[in-house]
Amino acid sequence: MFPEAGGQYIYIREAYGSFAAFLYGWILFTAGNSGGLAAVAIGFALFIGRLVPAFSAETILCSQVFPHGITWHLTRGSVIAIFFIIVLTLVNIRGVKVAAILQNFTGFLTLTAIGLMVVLGLAFGHGSWSHFTPSSHSSFWPPISGIGIAFVALFWTYDGWNIISWAAGEIKDAQRNLPRAMIWGILLVILTYVSANVVYIYALPMAEIAKQSTLAEVAVSLMFSPVAGRFVSLVIAVACFGSMSVVTLGGARVYYAMARDGAFFPPMQRLHSRWKTPVVSLVVQCIWVCVLTASGGYEALYTCFTFVMTLTYVLTVAAVFILRRTRPDAPRPYRCAGYPWLPALYIIIGSVFVLNTLYQRPLESLAGLLLALPGVPAYLYWQFRSKCGRHE
Repeated sequence: MFPEAGGQYIYIREAYGSFAAFLYGWILFTAGNSGGLAAVAIGFALFIGRLVPAFSAETILCSQVFPHGITWHLTRGSVIAIFFIIVLTLVNIRGVKVAAILQNFTGFLTLTAIGLMVVLGLAFGHGSWSHFTPSSHSSFWPPISGIGIAFVALFWTYDGWNIISWAAGEIKDAQRNLPRAMIWGILLVILTYVSANVVYIYALPMAEIAKQSTLAEVAVSLMFSPVAGRFVSLVIAVACFGSMSVVTLGGARVYYAMARDGAFFPPMQRLHSRWKTPVVSLVVQCIWVCVLTASGGYEALYTCFTFVMTLTYVLTVAAVFILRRTRPDAPRPYRCAGYPWLPALYIIIGSVFVLNTLYQRPLESLAGLLLALPGVPAYLYWQFRSKCGRHE
């Protein structure tokens, strides 16, 4: 229905109004997308350090002690992450086609490597199928509330299904290709995750899996050799790099759409004169992500907003019902499969997750909501400026 840049921002704006859409974009910019990009960039630097010890990400380059015992460290990993954030921003300024080539290349390498790990691991790796059987002295199913909290991290691993919609305005025949890309992309992600986890459980028992912070590397090292494990570190670094690329591309399109609506910094709607990319939006995003990366506080910031971002997904799916009522005659090139039962099921599951997170992690959840409040006066200011501009 809305084949234009902005994705969820556009859908929420059309269903709930400009204020709700602005808060979504504000959350995305301040922490949701930016904090996630910073976290993945640091992850990329950590695995580069594993491959090349001279680039060890944990090395502290400088530090500063502030009042109240607050200590800040600038690590080599932060510097490496910032460097590649800048590189990817320059690539995305150059154009969507160049960014797409990079994305396809890293995606192909990652999927090929994971496919080889799955096939070779199950065929020739040293593991045991007994790991799939729960021990007699432990319960196979953890508490339901515990499962809900585990989904906080799991939802992040699946996050990105919506990013292609942010760049819909630059996709050929978006009304046809966008749904196809999202459906096949999600199915591919599901297949990849399930296959990889089968290999991990084959390599290690559940009790050992829970202790690992670099599970893929440990699993491959046990099935084959430490050298093969280091190869997996390279694969993960490539995967992180590809993730950084797509998040860089997508986020800037949302801020561009907001600025075009008069609900964000006006210069962020400016396009590059030659490559027609949102150059100012990309540069501002780059600067803010670099600040978060250098601060070292991006992980806590992103944790606060995981709760709020999941809430926006529920609102996005609920928009399908609202737009069916408010705009019944609008052309719909793609109609939601399984309507109304499938989107209703999503809303129920997502709402249960949101409420469980609020109950289990009230401080982090409420912090995410409170950090969105500074966006309210900013929204009122930009709306005032927009109205003044129209009157002139």
